[in-house]
Amino acid sequence: MSSQRPEVGDLFRRFRDRLAAEGSDRPGLPARPEAGDDDGPAGTAVHAGDRQQVTSPPQRGTSRRPGRRRGGRGGEELRVPEAEFTSYYGRPILKGPVWKWDIAAYLFTGGLAAGSSLLAAGGQLTGRPALRRAGRVTALAAVSASAVFLVKDLGRPARFHHMLRVAKPTSPMSMGTWILTAYGPAAGVAAIAEVAGVLPRHGLLGLAGRALPSVGHAAGLLAAGTAPALATYTGVLLADTAVPSWHEAYPELPVIFAGSALASGAGVGLLAAPPAQAGPARRMAVAGAALELYGAHRVETRLGLLSEPYRLGRPGRLLRAGRLLTAGGVAGALLARRSRVVGGLSGVALLAASVATRFGIFYGGVASARDPRYTVVPQRERVEARRTNGGTST
Repeated sequence: MSSQRPEVGDLFRRFRDRLAAEGSDRPGLPARPEAGDDDGPAGTAVHAGDRQQVTSPPQRGTSRRPGRRRGGRGGEELRVPEAEFTSYYGRPILKGPVWKWDIAAYLFTGGLAAGSSLLAAGGQLTGRPALRRAGRVTALAAVSASAVFLVKDLGRPARFHHMLRVAKPTSPMSMGTWILTAYGPAAGVAAIAEVAGVLPRHGLLGLAGRALPSVGHAAGLLAAGTAPALATYTGVLLADTAVPSWHEAYPELPVIFAGSALASGAGVGLLAAPPAQAGPARRMAVAGAALELYGAHRVETRLGLLSEPYRLGRPGRLLRAGRLLTAGGVAGALLARRSRVVGGLSGVALLAASVATRFGIFYGGVASARDPRYTVVPQRERVEARRTNGGTST
C-alpha cells in the first residue's frame, strides 16, 4: 500500500519557498534589510545620511573577515591587532656578554698604546724629540693599564700565562695574547730609553745611558711594527663572538678601531708637543678621523636591523658624541697650527672621541644580545634568502 503522506524534506522546501515568496517579515526570522541600515548583506548598498557605502563580499582565501563597525554609523572597522615579536617568557635567546666596563676601557687603552707607538716612531724618524718622548711614555702607561683591565676580567693573572702555552692562529684571543706579549716589552724598553739623558756619564749607569738610545730606537720601531695588530685585533675579537651587532659588523670593526687608535695617538701628540713639532700628529688625526667616521657610518647604516642598537639609547648617544668630537678635534688641529692652547683642546677632543666610540661599539653589541629580535629576525631573513636563491637556481 503506497503512502500519500509527503516527506519531511518536501514540507521543509515548500515552507522555505513560501517564505521567500511572501518575504521574511515574520517574528523570529531575520528582517529584510531596509535602506539606511548599517549592517546589510554582502553586496547591497547601505545608506548612511547623505553617503552611500557599497560593501563587497569577502574574497575566498583571505584570513580577515568583514567585521562589524564600531560606534554606529561611519565607525571604524574592527581588525585583529598586529602580532608582536617575543620569545619564551621574554628572555634573551643568546647568553649576553659577561664583560663589563673594564673590557670597554681595555679596548680604548689598547688602541691608545698602539697609536702612541706609531706617533713615537714618527717623531723618532723625523727628529722630533718631544713627539717621540710623549708617544713612548704614553704607550707604556696605556699598555700597563690594558694589562690591569685584562687581568681584572680574567680574574687571576695566571690565566694570562696559561694562554701562552699554545698559539692558535684561528683564535683572536690567542693571537691577541701573543701580540700583547710581543708589544709590551718593546714599548717598555722604548720608554725606559727616554731616561738615558738623566743617568750619570760614568760607571755602569753611564754605560747603560750610552747604550739605551740605540736600544730604545730599535725597541720603538718594533713596538710601532706591532701596533697595527694591537689596534685591530680587538675588533676581530668582538666580531668573532655570536653577539649579533658585533658579528655582522666584522668588516667595519677593525677599521673603526684602527682609526680610533690613530686619532687617540694624534691627540697625545697635540697635547704634549709644541705646534712646531706636531706635524705628524695632525696628519695622524686626519687619517684616523677618516677611518673612524667611515667605519662608524657603515655600522649605523649597512647592517639593516642590526644597525639599530648603534643608533638608539646609550650607544647611539656615545657614537654621535664621538663623531662630533672627532670632527671638532680635526678642525682645531688643522685650523690652529700655531696655537698651543687650541692644539691641546683638539688633542683632548680626539682622546674623548676615541673613548666615546669604543664604549659606544661595546654597549651597542651588548644591547643587541639582550633583545631576541636581533637574533631571530636576521636568521629568518637568511633562511628565506637561501630558500629563494635555491628556488631560482633550480
